[in-house]
Amino acid sequence: MGRSGQSHILAIGGGSFRASERHGFIEASALLRYALDLTGQDRPRLGLLATAVGDDSDWLLKMYGAFRDWDVEVSHLTVFPMPNVEDPREWILSQDVIYVSGGSVANLAALWRLHGLDEAFEEAWRAGVVLSGQSAGALCWHVGGNTDSFGPTLQTWADGLGLLPYSCGVHYNSEPQRRTLLHEAVASGELPGGYAADEGVALHYVGTEFIQAVTVDPKGYAYRVEHDGASGVKEFRIEPRLLTS
Repeated sequence: MGRSGQSHILAIGGGSFRASERHGFIEASALLRYALDLTGQDRPRLGLLATAVGDDSDWLLKMYGAFRDWDVEVSHLTVFPMPNVEDPREWILSQDVIYVSGGSVANLAALWRLHGLDEAFEEAWRAGVVLSGQSAGALCWHVGGNTDSFGPTLQTWADGLGLLPYSCGVHYNSEPQRRTLLHEAVASGELPGGYAADEGVALHYVGTEFIQAVTVDPKGYAYRVEHDGASGVKEFRIEPRLLTS
């Protein structure tokens, strides 16, 4: 394997960043420290992607600023108006950890496939690059989930990269539509069973196995959602491990 010795994915339901006391700044939460620690590197190379928000330069700048006091080597990959690096695959494989921001997961997946990034991410994952992200950046590694990519009313989406053979729920305790729609999709077979995360909670997978949930919110939980013949769906609450900042 690569740097970390294993294939890790950290899918974050929300809470990657928090507002800083300094106006206009954000700070990275302990969830991202956890992702960086999975690399086993003293000074990990962190690759940022904001494809899901159209490579918004202001958001990329804020993310860079969030790591200003951390011992990390930060760079980013954009596809608008063209890739900002000569060889995106080589850039992806050179990182220790990838962080993918939220936004439109449907647009993200379409653009990644157009540029061959889907295959590059799978190769990097198998080589030991830690893959992480929030919301769209969490859904993308799974088979699918639900998304507001098509409008404010959530829709089921099953066109993820599928590195993880599960559905995924994000913002699970903050957006009422999320739980209902995920249950309906799993009950109907439109999506496979999977995992969901409240705000401040992340799902940690090694290979394709769910290992544990971690949280920065003492009131946050993760969930296992399974198809059930009798009632259509069963949900089991998972107690996450609380991280200290």
